[in-house]
Amino acid sequence: MSEVQSVNIDEVEAVEVVPGIMRRRLPATDHARGWVIDFAPGTQWPEVDVHEGEERYFVLSGEVIEGEVRYGAGSYVVLARGSSHQPRTEIGARMLGINLPA
Repeated sequence: MSEVQSVNIDEVEAVEVVPGIMRRRLPATDHARGWVIDFAPGTQWPEVDVHEGEERYFVLSGEVIEGEVRYGAGSYVVLARGSSHQPRTEIGARMLGINLPA
């Protein structure tokens, strides 16, 4: 593996998770995985996401709702190992995330 990997996010193949939610898997290493998820308005992640390791995401656009908390564009959210969540949106959102294995 090269020491440096680079992609244009919008050129990475998007895979439909469920209708209205698209995921792009970004280059990964043994230490971290990256991804971009696009949520259409009114969508919710299909199941509760439980984390064996840490997850971090940055809201690039729109708004992500976690429980009753709303995270707008520019928000950086850190989910600790063992945490769980089920993000949703009313207006749509794009998230850039990183998973750190346990």
